[in-house]
Amino acid sequence: MNNVAIPILALGLIAGAFAVFSVAIASITGPKRYNRARVDAYECGIEPTPQPMGGGRIPVKYYLTAMLFIVFDIEIVFLYPWAVSFDSLGIFGLFEMFLFSASVLVVYAYVWRRGGLEWD
Repeated sequence: MNNVAIPILALGLIAGAFAVFSVAIASITGPKRYNRARVDAYECGIEPTPQPMGGGRIPVKYYLTAMLFIVFDIEIVFLYPWAVSFDSLGIFGLFEMFLFSASVLVVYAYVWRRGGLEWD
């Protein structure tokens, strides 16, 4: 067996043991009597509204917000290493980051135009 595979296998065994342990302890220490309040979904005190068959339509703003978070994550993933090695990249790195920033601004403009930054 490879020297690299041993720590990965050990981590997998620890994760599996933790999962089995957590399920076993939850079944032992968990509630034994169920009532209607425990079975209902927790909705922060708000009565759940009835949904039509098939789940109904979800507003586009939710998807736009999710897309905005993904863009933020991608932007940070690329900007941090660029900032660390800025001196060694030179003018080529500056030009490439300009192109990347322009493409990110296109996404922001799309989200802004679709109303993703405005909450009612």
